[in-house]
Amino acid sequence: MNRSRLTRGPTSFRTGRRAIVRAAAAFAGTAFATRFGDAVAAPPAVHPEGTASAMTYHVEGRLLEVCTCNILCPCWVGEDPDGGTCDSSFAWMIDQGTIEEVDVSGLAFGLSVHIPGNVLEGNWRAVAYVDDRATADQESAILKVWTGQLGGPITDLVALIGEVVAVERVTISFDVEGGDGTLTIGDHVTAELAPFRGLNAMETSLHDTAFSTIPGSPAFVGKASRFFRDESRHGMSNVEIAGHNAIQGSFVFEA
Repeated sequence: MNRSRLTRGPTSFRTGRRAIVRAAAAFAGTAFATRFGDAVAAPPAVHPEGTASAMTYHVEGRLLEVCTCNILCPCWVGEDPDGGTCDSSFAWMIDQGTIEEVDVSGLAFGLSVHIPGNVLEGNWRAVAYVDDRATADQESAILKVWTGQLGGPITDLVALIGEVVAVERVTISFDVEGGDGTLTIGDHVTAELAPFRGLNAMETSLHDTAFSTIPGSPAFVGKASRFFRDESRHGMSNVEIAGHNAIQGSFVFEA
């Protein structure tokens, strides 16, 4: 799959960029920080123009995502999810990258979420999963990026999460072979997925969508032959389905 570098143009989400950054910073300092204590530092200051104070990171890698929507998932084009709600699990594998000079290459970060209505309206409930191979410094660095504290494209996604139910360290297995993906997140999530292909055998892709978990990069749409999720202990829906929506892609996040 070809990587596409992020553009720094305006966000396609409905919330204004300045409001998104402020909301993400507030969230990062409450929901995630409450569960991790000193593992997550206080959010950075926000300048009047709405940009985070000078902190740098560059991470690139791949995404695997599955959900309960039919094919194709309407959330990605800003429509209401099939059945009115969406339950999704996904993970970003960082193939290479550094966050504030901390090398985080080879580590993954995952989310299981419940989306109660239109994806762009937010109020998601989420369980966050940190790769259990991460050191304390690596864990802290990854959480700074994926809670929006360091700015960049991920702040748009963070702003949609209304409640973090739990944050756990688990074994995350992430594999893509010949375009087919396999994702395991502890004993909570198991998914097997494959992209759709056109007449030229290239993966079918979405570009410039209203919503994205890999902003700035194309998303390769497909089907999950299996999506199992057990989030009962976190008060979210369990899932055991086949033949529903799947997304793969590559990403470059930097700020």
